Amino acid sequence: MIRTTILGGMLALAPLTASAQATLTAETTTPGSTPHYIDSTLAAVLDSAGVATMQITEGATLTNSVQAVAEGRLDMAPAPLILPFLLSRGIGPYSGVGPEKGAELASNIRVIFFNAGSAQLLGYYNSNPIEDIRDMSGKRIWNGPPRGAALTSGRAMIQLLSGAKDGEDYEGVQTPWPDTVSTITGGSVDAWTIPEGLPSGREISLAAAGGITIHDVPSDLLASELGQQIMAAPGHAPYSVPIEDFRKAYEGNDITVVVDDDSFDSFATAFGQIVPATLDEQLVYDITKAYLEGKDRFINGSPRGPFAMMSFGDIDGVSQGACGAVQIKMHPGAIRAFEDAGHSIADCLRP
Repeated sequence: MIRTTILGGMLALAPLTASAQATLTAETTTPGSTPHYIDSTLAAVLDSAGVATMQITEGATLTNSVQAVAEGRLDMAPAPLILPFLLSRGIGPYSGVGPEKGAELASNIRVIFFNAGSAQLLGYYNSNPIEDIRDMSGKRIWNGPPRGAALTSGRAMIQLLSGAKDGEDYEGVQTPWPDTVSTITGGSVDAWTIPEGLPSGREISLAAAGGITIHDVPSDLLASELGQQIMAAPGHAPYSVPIEDFRKAYEGNDITVVVDDDSFDSFATAFGQIVPATLDEQLVYDITKAYLEGKDRFINGSPRGPFAMMSFGDIDGVSQGACGAVQIKMHPGAIRAFEDAGHSIADCLRP
């Protein structure tokens, strides 16, 4: 992992209030991902506003980051919402923590804003096509890192598309995130399923080695009982982008996008930007206020900005992947900042 202090400008040009800035420790994903874009932009916004300096560790394993925030060892991290859910029950990657301790730790997590910018997709090389995405038995499919939210979502995607289960009907291949592209381009898998932001640098890198095809979830499968269960599962949220916008995002690359209607529809990985419940309320208010005022910078600072699906308005909870199986709360400082900006917050998100 790489630790980077993002100052948002040269020291000589720093705001006069810099001496009063807080210093926040944060962890995020690898460069090129939606969480990394949000965190790096947030760091620049907070520094420009004279609120805080973020010391960011890149390429972190978010399973560990979530626990570090819960334990108060880390100030901020992007969290796939399934992880606080699993922590609260002491299951999955947190089975070693146990239910009692897990519930205690999860109760110390608060969200300051949400996003759902990574949609699950299926891809393969045109030189070795999947003839029928509803039949993937016997295939070797890269479906995530060795553990965590992405692997859970990847397995759900293949089961939804074809009914196939990892280890029974197909061979799931897992590698750490930094090895994803090399594993796939090396030809050792028949297809891949990954939660990707739009546009995805990873998919563009894969296409550089040969033309690829990307599929969304066909409408009938998304509307099926299993599809609706997966859509409402902990850590998921609805995702839909007009197909012309989706294709335009990959214009100039050898990427074919297949859908059955006029939009790219799938389930998103729901994220919350989390902090410890004990983080100073006024500081959280200032952070969230700067975030809301920096909307244009977040939206226009990258081609993926318009599709990051960050929360800048009313928050009903359900649209953000919360207030269902995931029972997570927002920080009072964040709630106050949203309300002062004229936005409503669902009661289920209040501590």
